[in-house]
Amino acid sequence: MRYLLIWVLAGGVAVAAELAAPKFRVVDIDTKIEIGYGLAIADVDGDGKPDVLLADKKQIVWYRNPAWEKFVIAENLTEKDNVCIAAADIDGDGRCEVAVGAEWNPGDTLNSGAVFFLIAPADRTQRWEPVRLPHEPTVHRMYWVKNSAGKYELAVQPLHGRGNKNNAGAGAKLLTYTVPKDPRQEWQTAVVGDFMHASHNFQAINWDVDPEEELLAAGKEGIWYFGRTASGWKNRQLTDQPAGEIREGRLGGTRRFLATIEPMHGITVALYLEPGAPGGKWTRRVLDETLKDGHALAVGDVLGLGSPQIVAGWRAMNPRGAPGIRLYVPGDAAGVGAQKFEIGGTEVAVEDLKLADLDGDGRLDIIAAGRQTKNVRIFFNLGTAK
Repeated sequence: MRYLLIWVLAGGVAVAAELAAPKFRVVDIDTKIEIGYGLAIADVDGDGKPDVLLADKKQIVWYRNPAWEKFVIAENLTEKDNVCIAAADIDGDGRCEVAVGAEWNPGDTLNSGAVFFLIAPADRTQRWEPVRLPHEPTVHRMYWVKNSAGKYELAVQPLHGRGNKNNAGAGAKLLTYTVPKDPRQEWQTAVVGDFMHASHNFQAINWDVDPEEELLAAGKEGIWYFGRTASGWKNRQLTDQPAGEIREGRLGGTRRFLATIEPMHGITVALYLEPGAPGGKWTRRVLDETLKDGHALAVGDVLGLGSPQIVAGWRAMNPRGAPGIRLYVPGDAAGVGAQKFEIGGTEVAVEDLKLADLDGDGRLDIIAAGRQTKNVRIFFNLGTAK
């Protein structure tokens, strides 16, 4: 059965009254994918509607909202698998640009990896032109992030450092790429950090309320913050528990929190509350310790409570078990007021998931790609209507 697990909060204050269970309309927009490594949500064709993009094993594809026709952007970019995708409108024309990571082989820390920028044709339903960029081995995750001028750069994170063995040795080089005027020309790179190991995921944030974005990265060394300075990137450690996934939010719109899956491919969903004073320790609370191969995380107000919830997905690969998605409402700062709902289903073994309002009704929907289940599924959010 598919199920969501919910801890209840309204506007940052724990409540005793039980909320009605959320309802979803489930639509599989593809049932024949191979792995579904990475999802992105962006407007591909400029019609004002968010589309779904997918980095599958050998294909990069997009599904057009609202009929969800499938179009192949690129295919067989490298001998080995694609692994990640980043999509955003970086030039302001209302249509997204796309970058992808490929040649995925986490066991080869010397020769694996590839990064491509894909140049769109006039008709975006046709094949796009791949431009190969410099890269580090074991390219694993990427996002478009804004610099101090408000311009987008591509941030790319490897899983391991060059020549790394058994999560030891050189750290993974998290890089930013400056977009040249002509994307076919040389892209300049800069090192954000080069000391993390088993660095599985990261997120762009904006804690300083300025044009530029900072980064949070998860890995063997816990969660680290990276911010820009005039002389380069600064960093500081926020947590020390090994983590695979990282997302952030604000309780009641005020107090920051971090959400993690621990460790990489782990069983634990944890929440860290921001310290009251600079330099203090983030307070850790465990929300769940029963995931099996946890692999995806998102934060957003799915329930319309005025404060975000945490959505976690897992693949149930090792040990075998029932895959699924859970949604957690953190409760107040002490975790008071916990309630839960279970609503069933094992039809999506989550490799990646995203939150977005796909149908324009003001409610966040859940989009998931299933590895073993071979599907891309949308959970259209119907709210709590009877």
